[in-house]
Amino acid sequence: MTSATPTNSAGVPQPGPLWEPGPGRIADAKITHFQRWAAERYGAPAGGGYAALHRWSVDELDTFWKAVAEWFDVRFSTPYETVLADRSMPGAQWFPGASLNYAEHALRAAEDPARAHDAALLHVDETHDPQPVTWSELRRQVGALAAELRALGVRPGHLVSGYLPNIPQAVTALLATAAVGAVWTSCAPDFGARSVLDRFQQVEPVVLFTVDGYRYGGKEHDRTETAAELRRELPTLRAVVHIPLLGTPAPEGTLEWSAVTAADTEPVFEQVPFDHPLWVLYSSGTTGLPKAIVQSQGGILLEHLKQLGLHCDLGPEDRFFWYTSTGWMMWNFLVSGLLTGTTVVLYDGSPGHPDTAAQWRIAERTGATLYGTSAAYVMACRKADVHPARDFDLSRVKCVATTGSPLPPDGFRWLHDEVADDLWIASVSGGTDVCSCFAGAVPTLPVHIGELQAPCLGTDLQSWDPHGKPVIGEVGELVVTNPMPSMPIHFWNDPDGSRYRDSYFEMFPGVWRHGDWITITDHGSVIIHGRSDSTLNRQGVRMGSADIYEAVERLPEIRESLVIGLEEPDGGYWMPLFVHLAEGATLDDGLRSRIKQTIREQLSPRHVPDEIIEVPGVPHTLTGKRIEVPVKRLLQGTALAKAVNPGSVDNLELLRFYEELARTRR
Repeated sequence: MTSATPTNSAGVPQPGPLWEPGPGRIADAKITHFQRWAAERYGAPAGGGYAALHRWSVDELDTFWKAVAEWFDVRFSTPYETVLADRSMPGAQWFPGASLNYAEHALRAAEDPARAHDAALLHVDETHDPQPVTWSELRRQVGALAAELRALGVRPGHLVSGYLPNIPQAVTALLATAAVGAVWTSCAPDFGARSVLDRFQQVEPVVLFTVDGYRYGGKEHDRTETAAELRRELPTLRAVVHIPLLGTPAPEGTLEWSAVTAADTEPVFEQVPFDHPLWVLYSSGTTGLPKAIVQSQGGILLEHLKQLGLHCDLGPEDRFFWYTSTGWMMWNFLVSGLLTGTTVVLYDGSPGHPDTAAQWRIAERTGATLYGTSAAYVMACRKADVHPARDFDLSRVKCVATTGSPLPPDGFRWLHDEVADDLWIASVSGGTDVCSCFAGAVPTLPVHIGELQAPCLGTDLQSWDPHGKPVIGEVGELVVTNPMPSMPIHFWNDPDGSRYRDSYFEMFPGVWRHGDWITITDHGSVIIHGRSDSTLNRQGVRMGSADIYEAVERLPEIRESLVIGLEEPDGGYWMPLFVHLAEGATLDDGLRSRIKQTIREQLSPRHVPDEIIEVPGVPHTLTGKRIEVPVKRLLQGTALAKAVNPGSVDNLELLRFYEELARTRR
């Protein structure tokens, strides 16, 4: 339901919520039932709504996580001695003594005869025709593949890798790996061989699952040569499993997917310690080899049950669709939808094929109830004049969630106006580092334009000034002052933990500093301003790059932009704005003036750029994030080879423009 604009005591209009959940929605929310139950059993506050529950969840951290484990009936095959034996960061010890298995929990719905033939997965390719995989079939395939992995000598702690698109076989391979107690890692097939090897060579996998190619944008993309190069350059491989998406016969010496999943074998779930590695994720690797981030079976299990079962309000009646690839943590998060008995929608294809509205069509055809996408896609739909509610039946969609970058205010308004005025819009923010959200979706709270609803349960999220003091209503560093179960147990090949400590704990020892600028508002919501390591600081006024992009990219002539703040040796500060123009647009004096006027009026006169420079394109990481810090280093005179890891960039040639610009400026 929508809200009228409230006024303060002087009668001056104050910005009110864009949306508020009705009483029925609040009463039905799983988080409401959890709070009532936790109040009776564990002393959680019965009143005070979400704010009181969140306060309790961080003040009574041990009790909260014990309650989560009990609420979701986590199966500990050996009991835990205590919830949190050591809360120091890094090094927190969660649930010592406990044993469990992530894959066992992901397949629990298959044990229910009433659900065995329901869809666990809905696979969609660019034909947009959903193909189901039932719970019983998924469980059978996982059992068969886990037995084959054991026969190949795969043991707990071994690495199993996938060079795979977002297809059911990738989910089966992950779950079979976890069932064995081995450690999963994956890259999407749009990564080139060098990018994949930068990741996989660090962790030395013993098995590789690979496709012969994939379809994207209406075209077939052959990957047989890349797969062959991976086989040559990964000497630890004992086996390669071939998945013929394009119909290519299995190369000599490889195993066929159909053969290793043919048996009717009951899965055996290796019971592993709570902190046993589940998977390896990778940082974007823009300034060196990607960090190989290891997260635990138990930590991910509890964190994802909390996020998906409470914050996302998912259950067996839901269908969960998030546009992602296997090279992004959101894929792992999406697969965890299985933990709540939810049907997971896997889309393998271009986000905009055959037209910009493609994702909305998939949401309609799969009956998605929670649809997740990127802020960039929402803004692209707005610019392309897409009308989702007019053109598609989205009556089952109760929540649209966005991540990847902050959703601009215009994105909130567009979703509200063009999808549904009773739409729960969940802008969320977290990181690969925790494979979860620090702040985002709360089904019982209002949505304010441009804001994330609240910090997540069990997440002691604060905004700190440079002196380590918490601030409200001011821009500060995003910090987490108590451990989360899904924080990395370690980085791969970081024996003394120095790289891990340097990544998050150097600025504030013992406190996780994530590298984002945020504001926590007086009503408890969170605003993300962009990366703090590329913050624009002019005359003492700090502003995140996301604020600039949101304002500038409203102009129809601007396809995308990149802003850099450069401290100069003479004490000066140069702030150029690079713009990639829409087709047919020209960067003339008139457009320059409108860009400057937009920033001056909507943001700050101090943050009007010193120069506006047309560029052939904006470089991104392989997971789609704008590359800011490496461009800053190039402009400071760092050589391209040292400023960025070439394998982490979507288009290396674009960076040569900035390298040449630095040369001419000098």
